[in-house]
Amino acid sequence: MTHSSPAALRLALRLAAPDTADALAERLRPDLLAALSNRFGLPEEMVEAVTGPGGAALRAALDAGPEAFLIRAAETGDPVIARALWKARYRPAPQQSRRARDLPDLLPAILRAADPTDPRWEDEDGLVPLLQDEASGFELLPALTGPFPQLLSFALVRLAPFLPLPAALDACVALVQLAGAEGLLAFADGVERAPDFDLGRPELLEVMRAAAADADPEAFLRERRPAGEWTDPAALRALLMVRNGADAVAKPAALDWDLVRREHARLPFETGRTGGRQSGNRLSQLTRWEGCPDDLVMECFRADPWRTSRGAAELPFEALVGPEAAAGKVPFGEVLGRSIRTGRLPVERVLAEVGPATEVLNALPYDHEPTRKALAGLLDRLGTDPVNWLTCYARMGRARGSVAELIDDAASAGSAKKRSTTWPRPLEAVLPATPPEASRAAFLSLFQCASEEAQIAVVPHFDPRAVQHLLVYGDPAPAVRDAVVAAHGVSAQAAQAAQAATTALSPEKLAYLLDLDEPQVDANLFFHRGIDQRERERMLAGRLRGGGTRTVPEELLNVLREAHLSHHRHWLIAGLDSGDLGVARTIVGRLKLRVPAARLRLLVAVWERGGPDAVREILAMDRLPLTLRRQTEKLLDVPDGLDRLRARLAAEEDPAKLLAFLNKAPGYDGDQASKLTGDGIPLPWPDLVAAHRSGTLAPSAAKDLAELADCPRELLLELLSSTPELGRSNLSWPQLALRRGTLTPEDVLNRAAPARQGLAHLLRLLNSADRQANQRAARQMDRQELRTRAAALTAEHLGSDPEAWAVCLQLLPTFAGTLTELFATAAAIVRPPA
Repeated sequence: MTHSSPAALRLALRLAAPDTADALAERLRPDLLAALSNRFGLPEEMVEAVTGPGGAALRAALDAGPEAFLIRAAETGDPVIARALWKARYRPAPQQSRRARDLPDLLPAILRAADPTDPRWEDEDGLVPLLQDEASGFELLPALTGPFPQLLSFALVRLAPFLPLPAALDACVALVQLAGAEGLLAFADGVERAPDFDLGRPELLEVMRAAAADADPEAFLRERRPAGEWTDPAALRALLMVRNGADAVAKPAALDWDLVRREHARLPFETGRTGGRQSGNRLSQLTRWEGCPDDLVMECFRADPWRTSRGAAELPFEALVGPEAAAGKVPFGEVLGRSIRTGRLPVERVLAEVGPATEVLNALPYDHEPTRKALAGLLDRLGTDPVNWLTCYARMGRARGSVAELIDDAASAGSAKKRSTTWPRPLEAVLPATPPEASRAAFLSLFQCASEEAQIAVVPHFDPRAVQHLLVYGDPAPAVRDAVVAAHGVSAQAAQAAQAATTALSPEKLAYLLDLDEPQVDANLFFHRGIDQRERERMLAGRLRGGGTRTVPEELLNVLREAHLSHHRHWLIAGLDSGDLGVARTIVGRLKLRVPAARLRLLVAVWERGGPDAVREILAMDRLPLTLRRQTEKLLDVPDGLDRLRARLAAEEDPAKLLAFLNKAPGYDGDQASKLTGDGIPLPWPDLVAAHRSGTLAPSAAKDLAELADCPRELLLELLSSTPELGRSNLSWPQLALRRGTLTPEDVLNRAAPARQGLAHLLRLLNSADRQANQRAARQMDRQELRTRAAALTAEHLGSDPEAWAVCLQLLPTFAGTLTELFATAAAIVRPPA
């Protein structure tokens, strides 16, 4: 045994040349059988019986999909294998969720290959008794035409009430073929004698008795079977799954909706909720299928409007204009968008007939050009008259009619209703901005479909909240934005800047706001928007984007005073080198600087910008260590005091001193590297790389440094010689570096040790489930390129000798070197130098 992981074994077989891989698979047959047994849920001896001899067959099984392999096993006709297959069918598939697989072709394949004369099928531990104990209703469907009379009879009793008549007659034909007229008659007698048996259709027993008495029972039954009805096994299975309340039943390719209607008339699909379970609405499953007739959809809709609206593939227009929609029982947000985009609902008719207007407007797909065009045509009626627009907004909340009716009403100057000349119920902007809701959201969407001339005419009449909504959540043209600012002033720009960090703000909009150099705009961007740390440093230094400097305004200082230190400590650290007295006072008043160098950096910056008197103000706050205050006070009246303070700072930032700080054991407040970076101290990376090489950098400190985003590639390559274990997440430093692109997969291939750890990280990278998390790494080296490089490297060292490959896998769990060294070592063991 190699004791290597199945993933490593599978990778080796994929990297080796085909002939070599076949020989290696045969050489490692026990390992492969164990891996396949675990994958397919079958005993090893069964896997071997199904795959057959030869390494090529084993490799093919390793690459086969679980469903294909299980179907192939079913076709062997072995009753022992068949029973194991039935038990294994619900094993979770690799790389999938734990939800059971549905293998509709498995039992038909088993029954087609079965020899009914073999008694093992019906023994106490055979498949037939197991199916009678475990199989659900629709799973028994293949038994109705299978080779076992006992199982067929059992399935017919279970399924007959739910079967269309043609399918029930097909089962009777199969029973006649297996057991003759006597068997058919015995079945009918048994059903009549058993009080718990009910086929759900009394006429079926009469047909059975008549057929049994006929000279040709099979022909008798076939004559009464409607031709061409329910001949598709997939359609019949889907019907029974729906009857059984199964979730997410796939629509069969061929489905006769007239036959479904007739089955619904014979035995209605449930439309209510049974026991609080949504699956009680069997009819709702049919409405999810494309092409479901409108009458069935509407029947389901009337019983459960909300869920039918959400789930139906197509919702008839009738549902959108009925009393249920007026009562708010139709989720327009989930219906209109998808139906208008696909063309199922004509947008012109929706705008003209469906209401309430506010809900319709909030549900329309505004990224759909025909929708925007249709709205723009309606809005031409409002023109550029602000009164029309203000009236439209004022009446929007109470309007129960359609969008077209709302616009016509607002544009009608002759109406007796009161018209609005100012914004109704005005509100101030809020910080941070909150998305518009209800009428405000509907009006914003409507407004942005209007002509630019209309927008420019109306924006001066907006209230502050509407201005904020337009600038933050809308996308006004530059001319409209300029009209807003001209009418509402800097407050409009400040409101636009008051966005949460998650709000999308284009680089162009952000640059526009930053270029204003307005104190309140800067403050709002600083507080509510995740701007770059360098921009924060610029603002707290008082440097203007347009050139020159200023004293940091009170608006920005207020942001620093309100910052949550647990999350936004770096906001204050951005002002460490500012020198602005207000910034420095705020930092010292709120933060406990943990590193001596950080305190000195702040004092030096304050002296350079404000002189010794500014430093005295900081010292007078009594927030710095006593020794530092006394030492600094002695320098304030000395001619070279600033130079001497700078010298002390240089001594504190000396690489040797920072190295000693990093090597200290971490405290309760985090690791030492985070303390330095958290206090804004730049790390001396070249010296830290040299310290690692010389062995003077503590391993724990090296790990902490590797997790930093700016850790240099040079140090990461050095640290790969002791690659850490791969955890369940991608938060270990090699995975972080691969994600950032600082390390490449080839670095791991050539430098990571021990080899098993490097392989684990590469397998994580190659795993499609982690593809999104490793997008940057994928840009550095394509996944296929990595496979090509690995294949070339293994071919170079291991060649076509399967023994060398086997030794490589055997060494992998304990080998201390890199993967490249592992390949070379395995080759040297098998082919020692002469």
